[in-house]
This record gives sequence, C-alpha cells and structure tokens, in this order.
Amino acid sequence: MAYVSIVLVICFVSASILLVYLPLKLAIVFQPYQSSTKSAYLPLNDETRFKIKYTHSIHLTDVVESYRITANHEIQQYELSYEDFAIGMPSNAEHGERFVQRNGRYYLKNMNRIFPYFYLRVGQVRANHRVIFKQKVYPLSKSIRPGTAVKVEIRRLTMVELWKGVNILESL
Repeated sequence: MAYVSIVLVICFVSASILLVYLPLKLAIVFQPYQSSTKSAYLPLNDETRFKIKYTHSIHLTDVVESYRITANHEIQQYELSYEDFAIGMPSNAEHGERFVQRNGRYYLKNMNRIFPYFYLRVGQVRANHRVIFKQKVYPLSKSIRPGTAVKVEIRRLTMVELWKGVNILESL
C-alpha cells in the first residue's frame, strides 16, 4: 500500500512540474535584451493583429506600424502610417505595395514583410511607444522601463514565465 502511495505522489509531483514548465499560452512577448529584467507580454486568444504607435523623434508626429501574426507564429508588417516625409520615412512603395494619401496621412499598404522577431528600444524622451491591441492603447513605459531594448516575438509561455512576466493588459 505504501508503494502505491509513493508512486502516486511521484506521478502527481512530476505532472505538476511538467504543467508549470510546459509552454502553453501563446503571446506577443517583449523580452528585454538584459535577461535580468522582467519580460512583458500580451496573451493571445483569437486576436492576430496589433500595432505599435510612437512619436517620431525628428518630425514629432505619430507613426503607426501594423502587424499580424502568421500561422507559423511569425510577425508580418502589413501597413505603415505616418504624417510627414521627413528623415526615416519612406516616400514610395516597394514591389506589390500601395502608397495612399488620405486625410493628411500617408499609408504604405499591402506590405508583406515577415520577421521571426524584431527589436525595439522603448523611448525615453519623445517616442512614447504604445501598443494598440484589441483597439485599446497600452503605453509600453507602464510595463517596460524607458530606454530598454526588447526583442518582440510570438511564442508560447510557460506558467512560470506568465507568473514572472508583466501582463501588458493589466498595466493600465
């Protein structure tokens, strides 16, 4: 009888450890370049789109980068929106893209730029990086220290990573 109890306890402990470290929840992850800092994440359910909005450091107008998550969990930039042709902004469309001007803004549409991840430095002074997710705006500086370089990627998080990280949806 004692042998069965020991086996059951070992099975329960093993299953618990497996569940805690098994990657379960798909999320947009903002992983700081310095591993000592907590990562921030946006848990994904059915949503496959998000935007990053920031104030351009030279012409001080808003730029909006629109992304979708591919079936392979990569990030596809499909649109770019901005107000000024100043330094750092494109003035024409690449092959297959469309350049549109509407209501004082410029749009690059039909973009098909796919990345496994990209890097972003959360602005310290003017940029005021925000994530737009499910039509709500989340300032990244509420979850990530300004000036921090982060790797933005789509991946499954374990229960431990969810507990240790910062859920951006809870940052407002």
